[in-house]
Amino acid sequence: MQIAATDRADELGAADFTILGVKSYSLDSIGPVVRQTAEKGAAILPFLNGVETTDRLMALGVPRGAILGGVTRISVARMQPGVVERRGAFQSVIIGELDGQTTDRVTRIATAFRDAGADARVSNRIDVDLWQKFVFIAAFAAACGLARAPVGVLRERPLGRRLLQRAVQEAVDVARARGIPLAEDETAQVVGAIDALPPGTKPSFLLDLESGGPTELDILSGAVSRYADEAGISAPIHDAVTAALANNRLS
Repeated sequence: MQIAATDRADELGAADFTILGVKSYSLDSIGPVVRQTAEKGAAILPFLNGVETTDRLMALGVPRGAILGGVTRISVARMQPGVVERRGAFQSVIIGELDGQTTDRVTRIATAFRDAGADARVSNRIDVDLWQKFVFIAAFAAACGLARAPVGVLRERPLGRRLLQRAVQEAVDVARARGIPLAEDETAQVVGAIDALPPGTKPSFLLDLESGGPTELDILSGAVSRYADEAGISAPIHDAVTAALANNRLS
């Protein structure tokens, strides 16, 4: 599909929605563009990892009322500027107002995604959806990043499986400490989802480590570690990952 691509805000016209699909470490650099589109009336729909995006956007000058919550599950890779390659059949989207209301704008954008072939739905608890994805991706990234290995290597070893399970449990504990009503069997569900991944699967966090570039450590294990400290609970796996991988590079 051919689309117009630009890195200049003044070339962008008015829009109903601005969809953010960058890595979290690139959010600050596009902040001025996002703020400008919000000022022109666009609703801001971020599809970023982590659970701190709303606060970060507000710190960049985007009004809270302009921000929606968004969760997507899709496997894609940026091949070059303006070129993105889809690498998996799954493509699901969850969208919701931060206050849980079902509004015309969330209904419209969900319909647009469905018309494009995606599995899209509107949620009245987008905070829970965001945390469910966060638990999965933070634990998956932590274990594979620390082991420098794809998920199959960890699953086949008792200590590797224990690492995965404990990383999931710590993130679940943090979510509950922050008042997020996860399912009673959330840990088992997330471990089951990790078990269902092909053995050669690597999280993008590990790919970023291997490339020697910036990573999302701060908004994944770093966030679990910070939230655990605030709640007065223990998160030793995520503490260790944050400390061990803070230089963002493989040795």
